[in-house]
Amino acid sequence: MTVASTDTASLETVDDALLGGRVRLRQPARGYRAGMDAALLAAAVPATPGQTVIEAGCGAGAVLTQIAARRPGVRLTGLERDPAAAALARDNAALNGIADHTTVVTGDVAAGFRALDRAPFDWAVANPPFFDDPAALRAPAPGKQGAWMADDGLAAWTRFLLKAVRENGRIVLIHRADRLADILALLGTGAGSFAIRPIQPHAEAPAKRVLVLAIKTGKAPLRLLPALVLHDRTGAKHSPEAEAILRGEAALGW
Repeated sequence: MTVASTDTASLETVDDALLGGRVRLRQPARGYRAGMDAALLAAAVPATPGQTVIEAGCGAGAVLTQIAARRPGVRLTGLERDPAAAALARDNAALNGIADHTTVVTGDVAAGFRALDRAPFDWAVANPPFFDDPAALRAPAPGKQGAWMADDGLAAWTRFLLKAVRENGRIVLIHRADRLADILALLGTGAGSFAIRPIQPHAEAPAKRVLVLAIKTGKAPLRLLPALVLHDRTGAKHSPEAEAILRGEAALGW
């Protein structure tokens, strides 16, 4: 990992190698940096060539760049309210050779999808801020506030995702496991055919995260899929399944 500076965003950044070196990502040296959640979200988007994907709250582009590496031929759009992060996402698109089919728009999820004046997408994905209430966190660093705190609540994010996809379009998000009931209730106003994949830190531990797939106007029964276990007791950093996903050698199917 090397330290560099980006003139576009006027930030000190670090260079991270993702997917076994297939993706190079510049992220802020201080404050929030995307990691495991972004990798899992990107691995759970089986878009096909020619399809369109929008990410709400794309940050520096960790999810967009990994989707592009995994799914060549997909057209990508990112929405990000922080101008510096949006600038980094554009830089990262160019850095990874995907600028010709990646667009990053500076804007706020709270303004709604109609504010973008774009046709609905085939896929809408998000890693929404995990907390609605500032009291739920202990004084996060200022650089992490925007990534951790949902100023307008989870409802604003689910409304955006529901409007952002065409009929029968797919919505994928990753969030805290203890918000699963809220996610299903909010997305259930316009989507169904849910599939849920728990993400467990260890096999014997409760899930801390969930990946949720929903289909707009879908009517199929809910499916609870096998959990992904991130760590085993062998001493390795990740379980073999998680390591294969992080290296881009495996995906998370539905």
